[in-house]
Order: sequence, then C-alpha cells, then structure tokens
Amino acid sequence: MISESGEQLGLMSGEEALKIAEERELDLVMIAPGSKPPVCKIMDYGKFRFEQSKREKEAKKNQRVIEVKEIRMSPVIDDNDFNTKLRAGQKFLAAGDRLKVTIRFRGRQMAHTNIGEELLKSFAEKCADVATMDKNPKLEGRNMSMFLSPKAK
Repeated sequence: MISESGEQLGLMSGEEALKIAEERELDLVMIAPGSKPPVCKIMDYGKFRFEQSKREKEAKKNQRVIEVKEIRMSPVIDDNDFNTKLRAGQKFLAAGDRLKVTIRFRGRQMAHTNIGEELLKSFAEKCADVATMDKNPKLEGRNMSMFLSPKAK
C-alpha cells in the first residue's frame, strides 16, 4: 500500500486500504495486480487520467510523421524544367520529408536507360548538401527511381 504522497503504508487487507482511501476522499488504484502481494496506491484517479492524457497529447504534438514526396521526370527533360524540379525537391528535403525521384521511360527511350540514370545521379549530386542517397537508381519496369532522405541537422 502506497499513500498519495508516495510513502509506503505497509501490508494491509483490501478492506482496510479502501477504508483509508474513502477517509481521505481519494480512489484506491491497483498498480501491480500481478505481484505478490498486489501493490495499491491512494490517488485521485480522475486527475491521474487527465494528466496522462495531457502527456500523451504533448508527445503526439511533438511527433513528426515523415512523408515520402515524389518528383517525376522524363529522360528528355530540359535544363530549366530540371532546375525547377530540383528546387522543389530541395524544398521537400528541407522540410524534413523523404524524396522519391522517378524517371518514366516511353517507347524507344527504354533503349537508353543510361541517360535516365545519369539524370538521377546528377539530381542527387546537386542535392548533396541537404540530402543523402538512400537507394541508388534502380530500373523497375518502365520507371527508374531513387530515394533521397534529408541530412540530420
């Protein structure tokens, strides 16, 4: 048996413990029911639940879910378009999201997958100051993709 201030009151029957809790106008809460003998504590259970939910909300507020953003390109992309995609990718990485960069090959472009791989490597080099490459460029069907993740601050 533990009091509301944290001091140990020793071993006692359940009836005695309940009587003491009622005298103090508090609740008797079983903390460790599996131990021998079971451990109980006198506390205001409503206040305890409120504080616990408050702590959980605070932990949830500080938690950040990392999203995977995707940028799609073609192997025949022009320099200005490439730079626009690059800036967008750097913005995503700066915000703390992972980035998947994909290149779609159409028709006869499949014969020149090396162009797409060079494009992806160039993208990764230009993002090197804010990101690290998680997964090297890999061809999956008609798409070649790689993953970048933000560097730790």
